[in-house]
Amino acid sequence: MHTLPRRLAIPSNSSQEPVIVAATALSIAAAPTSTIVPTVDGTCGTNNNNTVCGDWSQGSCCSMYGYCGNTTAHCGDGCQSGPCLGPATIPVPGPRPAPLSTNPGSFDIIGQSGVPAMHAALMPNGRVMFLDKVENYTQITLPDGYYAYSSEYDPETNTFIGLFYKTNAFCSGGAFLSSGTLLNVGGNAPLTWLDPTVGDGFRGIRYLERSSAADTGSNWLEPGNQLDSARWYPSVQTMPDGTIIVVSGSLNGLDPTIPSNNNPTYEVLNSSGFSHGGSIPMDILARNQPYYMYPFLHLLSTGDIFVFVSKSSEIFSVATNTTVASLPDLPGDYRTYPNTGTSVLLPLSSANNYTPEVIICGGGAYQDITSPTDASCGRISPLSPNPVWELDAMPEGRVMVEGTLLPDGTTVFLNGASAGAQGFDLATDPALTALLYDPTAPLGSRWTSDASSTIPRLYHSVALLLLDGTVLVAGSNPNQMPVLNTSAEVPFETEFRVERYIPPYLSGKNANRRPMNIVLSTLDLVAGTGRASSFSIRFDIPYGAIAVKIVLYHGGFVTHSLHMGMRMVYLDFEGWVDGVTSQNITVSMPNSSNVAPPGPYVVYVVVDGVPGIGQSVMVS
Repeated sequence: MHTLPRRLAIPSNSSQEPVIVAATALSIAAAPTSTIVPTVDGTCGTNNNNTVCGDWSQGSCCSMYGYCGNTTAHCGDGCQSGPCLGPATIPVPGPRPAPLSTNPGSFDIIGQSGVPAMHAALMPNGRVMFLDKVENYTQITLPDGYYAYSSEYDPETNTFIGLFYKTNAFCSGGAFLSSGTLLNVGGNAPLTWLDPTVGDGFRGIRYLERSSAADTGSNWLEPGNQLDSARWYPSVQTMPDGTIIVVSGSLNGLDPTIPSNNNPTYEVLNSSGFSHGGSIPMDILARNQPYYMYPFLHLLSTGDIFVFVSKSSEIFSVATNTTVASLPDLPGDYRTYPNTGTSVLLPLSSANNYTPEVIICGGGAYQDITSPTDASCGRISPLSPNPVWELDAMPEGRVMVEGTLLPDGTTVFLNGASAGAQGFDLATDPALTALLYDPTAPLGSRWTSDASSTIPRLYHSVALLLLDGTVLVAGSNPNQMPVLNTSAEVPFETEFRVERYIPPYLSGKNANRRPMNIVLSTLDLVAGTGRASSFSIRFDIPYGAIAVKIVLYHGGFVTHSLHMGMRMVYLDFEGWVDGVTSQNITVSMPNSSNVAPPGPYVVYVVVDGVPGIGQSVMVS
């Protein structure tokens, strides 16, 4: 058996994450007129032979980072030449204090993750998958003597099992197939000096199958099929027909201010997770380089995709490979990697014909530990006749904050930092307070401050909703390789502790107000025009309960402040009888797969804002 030492030294050629050249080095005046030459490839400025944009088709402003375009990211702060805007034309609100919750939640430390929790997903068996990159230490050693870089965590027993994979899943993307199998795509180069059993993951495709509570422990499957092109930092979304769109990525992890390192394209996998086409250019990615990786994606009720990157967004048709509508830029700082805030598709309901609304919060100015962070939030209804961003603000600026939908319709914002950016050793001032957002409250009164954690959750941390309605919080590994003890040089250790955040709806007297004995007539649900099914739910409720909601919830794949594919739908029902403690209602599924694309979901019965234990279901 091969035996590894507890820690291994890191070679100087070890794989690094993509780092954008410091903004201060690029924020200089336009080139002297004697050397001005129009661009021939869309790059410009002092780092690109002093070229200017001229009448370049994508826009005439030369951005701070040397790309031509017409967005506020090009024409605003740091603009080198062209019709620069100067100071921000639309100021964003600064931090706004939020009242404390009248019934605060709490954080409890419940276990250890086994591996650094860079990626996570709630599996159909109720357990949580953690996925990490190749490291020189984890808490799990596999039978072959090498470390495990993935684990399966049981939130009921707070124990873990180590899982093996074949290719490096560093900063990958993911989604669930219609079969319920978790798909993980992209990644990074092998570290053969550290672990020769793990290969190149840039084009990797991995599958993890879990079908029931008894199904646990089997390793990742990698039959050998690959992505069409290398993708590090891709975003992924399941489409209404079960196909998978994989968007963006770095080709090699090198400086993204250099176009040849970047992959501003998308590709489509079939419903089994196999690539069946080439890499297709996507204009919004190309023109927003270097802030083009890990874009925010949300499936809309039209079947089109909301795409947000940098400060720009659009509605994109995968079917026709066209931009359906360009949306206004979101004022404020950068919102996507490496200054990622978070983006949430708010709950959908037939009451407004499933009209989508998206909120985006947080962000930052540049990739450095000195970067300020943005407290502002933008909320938009992308399908409205005249989409505009409604501006709001959190109580504090945050980067790497992540929003998680809760069954009562609110969203909890957790983790992150109030200074710095994504990348190794690039953030400080951890943000420890849970913030609750109520989308139904009037503007200016939607935020509440809740409980605070004692554990910094910085780069490479995660949060996701569990079946019992609590939120699992894990991760934080802002170091190139795990660090078990802090020092003056390394102020933040690699975090293996797992927490459970208990929201206010399960705190105090609410803990005894849960609906109980929930039984669904079927766990196989159907959505789609001409196919939508109905099913019944029997459950018991506390005496005096007055309101019920049935929630269809998909937590998606969580990484880097993105909850890929996360969505929540209020289901229509009939048969509710006031004053009756034992209920039997009939629930209708949405008549469109655009609203509920196929895959694994959880059904929550929510009575007076308090959810019962979620029931795992499959939607086809």
